[in-house]
Amino acid sequence: MPAADGIPIRGRGEFRAGTTYTGVPYSNGGWDGRMIGFDIGLRTFLAAVANPRSVLYTADLRGQRANSAGFYGTVCSGLTSYALQLAMQVGSSWHGPHHREGIEPAQPQSAQGAKTGDVLWFRGHVEIVTNVTATPDGTATHVRVEDSWPPTTRTKDYTAAEFDSYLAQRKATLYRITDHDAWRGENRAERFLFPNYTMDARTATINRVLLLDLGDWVAYRHGHPVIINIMDRDNRGVRALVIRREGEPVEEIPLDGPGMVERTFARSGDYTAHCIMNDGTSSQACEFSVCRLDSHPVSTPVVLGQPSAIEFHTENMQAIHVMIAEEGDPDYSDPVAPYTLWVNDDHRRQGRVIVPADALTRAGKGSITVTAENRYGRLRNRHVIDVVGPA
Repeated sequence: MPAADGIPIRGRGEFRAGTTYTGVPYSNGGWDGRMIGFDIGLRTFLAAVANPRSVLYTADLRGQRANSAGFYGTVCSGLTSYALQLAMQVGSSWHGPHHREGIEPAQPQSAQGAKTGDVLWFRGHVEIVTNVTATPDGTATHVRVEDSWPPTTRTKDYTAAEFDSYLAQRKATLYRITDHDAWRGENRAERFLFPNYTMDARTATINRVLLLDLGDWVAYRHGHPVIINIMDRDNRGVRALVIRREGEPVEEIPLDGPGMVERTFARSGDYTAHCIMNDGTSSQACEFSVCRLDSHPVSTPVVLGQPSAIEFHTENMQAIHVMIAEEGDPDYSDPVAPYTLWVNDDHRRQGRVIVPADALTRAGKGSITVTAENRYGRLRNRHVIDVVGPA
């Protein structure tokens, strides 16, 4: 339930205050926002919803990309990647057997061939089968499909005939993951801190005294201001704001009531912020981290068919992933998946990764995205590069 108007909906205006919505907003977060489940946990999103001064209400990312809207959200492939326990989101076009092992078309291509966990794909979109109802003799009568679609995630219940008609209408393919470990490969959620299914399944206790502009339990980029909204929603009275780093005092700021406090922290680390109330008790603390992720391609432009390097430096985070992609609209008849590198301990000691010569297949614009994480969230650096043919 939004605390105020203003959370953008892709192509449909805004979410309205006081209205209950099921699911999470549709948005890939553009270049600035973050993906629920992969970049932040569900509890961070819920904290941001409760703060009318959070980025959910003050940032509008529509126009950054075709499916951008709110600062926090998910998209179709984000939902299926999360459900299928991937560490990094895999785009809708990369779910099938042309790009992954351990997956094949279901047989038959109808409700009678559907099973829970099957992936339903058609051009530019992916969904997941979450339930199949059958008679005692095994005849499917109903199929439930879930996906992410504006304004939020949705559930669709089909009769068997309706499901078959939907497959035909969309020219969709129903895929069966036959080997989950092979399908995920190195992209297994349990190897990393996100998605954090245990934490996402817990009921979060949202702070009623103060909240951060990015929510709570969240990572801030070094040099980015932390804006704290002192709300005192229960009118207990606030006396001071206390900020600590790694448990040590940083600052105690006198207060005479609700309001906004902005601070930029020079040192990386894990921080807390809480209020001392008028009765002398302490409020629940907001938790956040200040992190550094610096990265850059060693040489530009990148020469097609030649290896290149990316250097990086982190503080209070660990680099985990590098993605090299070709810019522009995908050719759905023969899509080229982004090239991915998983950062290991040797890469981290050296502060660089080598991009193989075959990572890119055409000249033009490309992008390099470096991802790092800690227990509070992930940060990404995206670099647009020029790719040129050999001299």
